[in-house]
Amino acid sequence: MNAEAPHSLTPVAPPVAEETAGRVTRSAGVVSLAVMGSRLLGLVREQVFAAIFGVGMHSDAFIAAFRIPNLLRDLFAEGALSAAFVSTFSQLLVTRGERAAWRLANLVLNGLLLLLTGVTLLGILLAPQIVGLIARGFEAIPGKMALTIEMTRLMFPFIILVAMAAVAMGILNSKDRFGIPASASTFFNIGSILGGVGFAYVLDPNFGPRAIIGWAIGTLIGGALQFLIQVPSLYRVGFRYEPIVSFRDEGVRQILRLMGPAVIGAAAVQVNVFVNTNFASYLGDGPVSWLNYAFRLMQFPIGVFGVAIGMAALPAVSRAAARGDLAEFRRTLTASLGLVFFLCVPSACGLAVLGEPIIRVIYERGRFTPFDTEQTAAALAFYAIGLAGYAAIKVLAPAFYALND
Repeated sequence: MNAEAPHSLTPVAPPVAEETAGRVTRSAGVVSLAVMGSRLLGLVREQVFAAIFGVGMHSDAFIAAFRIPNLLRDLFAEGALSAAFVSTFSQLLVTRGERAAWRLANLVLNGLLLLLTGVTLLGILLAPQIVGLIARGFEAIPGKMALTIEMTRLMFPFIILVAMAAVAMGILNSKDRFGIPASASTFFNIGSILGGVGFAYVLDPNFGPRAIIGWAIGTLIGGALQFLIQVPSLYRVGFRYEPIVSFRDEGVRQILRLMGPAVIGAAAVQVNVFVNTNFASYLGDGPVSWLNYAFRLMQFPIGVFGVAIGMAALPAVSRAAARGDLAEFRRTLTASLGLVFFLCVPSACGLAVLGEPIIRVIYERGRFTPFDTEQTAAALAFYAIGLAGYAAIKVLAPAFYALND
C-alpha cells in the first residue's frame, strides 16, 4: 500500500495535444454561443429589413451605401486590425508585461480615432465618386443614386465606432475574456433594429421612401452600442485610458506591418462583392438586394464557426509564438482547422441544397416575395461553394500574424 503512495500522489499531466484542443474547443464554444446569438439576432434584423423594405430601389440604395463602412467593419472587427492587434498585444503581455501592453492599447485607440476621423471626413466629401465606383448603374433610375449618396455620407462615421469596438474586443480576447466581446455584436443588432424601426417610423409613419434613412440612423446607434457595452469589461481587466499618440512606437509599427498584407488579402474578397454589386446595379431594382440577402446567410456559419474558432485560437497561438513553442503552435492551429472543416463543410452542403426553404422561412413575408426567394436561393447556392475555405481563412490568417509574418 505504501509502495503505491508515491504514484497516487504524483499528478499525471494530460497529453499536451488533448489539453490544447480542449482549451481551444472550450473557448470556441463560448464564442460560438455568443456569436450564434448575435447572428440569430442579425437574421432577425435582416427579417425586419426585408419585411419593411423588401427588394427594390430603397433596399438596393441602403445596401450599396453600407458597402464601404461594412468593408471596413470586416477588416477591423473580424480581420486585419483585430488579428494584428491581438497578436502584438499578447506578445507584449508575455515579453514586457501589462504596462507596455496598456500603452500600446492607448496608442492604437488614439491613432485610429485620428486616422479614421480623417477617412470619414474624406469619405463624406467623396461620397458621389465612391458610389459611382460601386453602383454606377443606379444613375439609370431617378433618385436612386442621390439616395445612395445621402446614406453613404450618413453612415461613414460607423467605421470609427466599429474600429473602437474591434480594439476593445482585441484587448478582452487577449486577456482570455471571450463572452462579452463576442456578444457585442448582439447590441449592434439590437440598436440597429430598435433605432432603425424607431427612426424610420418618425421620418415616415407609413414606412415609405424616407423610412430607409431612419434605418441608416439605427445602424449608427448599433455601432455605438457595440463599443460601449465592452467599456465596463475593459476597466475590469485593468485598462485605463490615456490621451497619448505615437506612430513611431514599435508595437504600432508592427501592427501596421502585419495589417498591410492582410488588408490586401481581405480586400480580394471585398473586391468580388464590389464587382458583383456594380454588375447588379445595371440590372434594375432588386439584384443588389438578392445578392446581399444570400451573402448575409452565408456569413452565418462563417461567423458562428470560422470567426469564433479563429478568435478563440488567436491568443493561444500568439502566446505559443512569443515563447517560441512551435510544437504547441502547430497543435493549436491543426485542432482549430479540423474543427472549422468538420463544422463548415456540412453547413455549406445544407445551404446549397436547402437554400430555398431556408430563405422562405426567414425572409418571405411583408414586401419580400416568392420570386425574391427563388433569386436569393440561386445566389446562395453558388456562395456556399466557398464557405469552408472562407471560414478557414479566419483561422489561418491570424496564425500568420502571430508569427509576425
